[in-house]
Amino acid sequence: MSSHTRSKRLTVPQLVAMKGQQKIVSLTAYTRSMAELMDPFVDFVLIGDSTAMVGYGRTSTLDMSLEEIIAHTRAVVSSTRLACVIADMPFGSYQESPQQAYRNCAEVLARTGCDALKLEGGKALAGTVEFLVQRGIPVMAHIGLMPQYVNVMGGFKAQGLNDTTAEAIEEDARAHLTAGAFSLLLEGVAEPLARRISDFSAMPTIGIGASPACDGQVLVTEDILGLGGEYVPRFVKPYADVGALISQAFECFADEVRNGQFPQMQHCYGVS
Repeated sequence: MSSHTRSKRLTVPQLVAMKGQQKIVSLTAYTRSMAELMDPFVDFVLIGDSTAMVGYGRTSTLDMSLEEIIAHTRAVVSSTRLACVIADMPFGSYQESPQQAYRNCAEVLARTGCDALKLEGGKALAGTVEFLVQRGIPVMAHIGLMPQYVNVMGGFKAQGLNDTTAEAIEEDARAHLTAGAFSLLLEGVAEPLARRISDFSAMPTIGIGASPACDGQVLVTEDILGLGGEYVPRFVKPYADVGALISQAFECFADEVRNGQFPQMQHCYGVS
């Protein structure tokens, strides 16, 4: 089992310097226990707005609030010491104007201590990214399949599968790089497109369902542990069925308690 040899938290410039040197490893987390366990093995932890779905059982990421992101990010930052920590900005918290984006992004950074923020959007958002970067806020730009645009895209569908849409995504990538984004997250794009963007980008590309052509990969932790429910994205390899183990533990506990076998509870209350 591999783990990194750092003694301090990875910084954004160090993450950027990994481009072309080694693949970047990332997973999502929104609780202390998960963040603490993955910290020795990942380069950055993402507090994704996917928390709305995997953590709260909602149907999309759209109603994740700023306060919820702040609370979960604080938990992850306080529970890690090695991995860079990047938080998603929720839908509606940055699209209105660069000024709105700055206020909310600054609040998340100040209240959580995270290292950077991720924003979804194409080239129309590049001006906002530039505004933020010039004011000291590191931005990872999320392009391709963008869950916050699910109502416009008509669902969670792969993007860039024809020349026209692929060209548009390339334009998005170039605009964000020019604006100063330190990384590009490519979701749900075909390998040829991911490879082209990775080749011309001086900044790391992080894929989620975007093939090994990217400089790194991020996945939803629950998906690789068998905790994500019945639907598992086809690009995800399950590494363990933790859900089955937890269910077994719950069943054993329930059976023992019903049979009167709870010595630890008796001991705690001084019952002989």
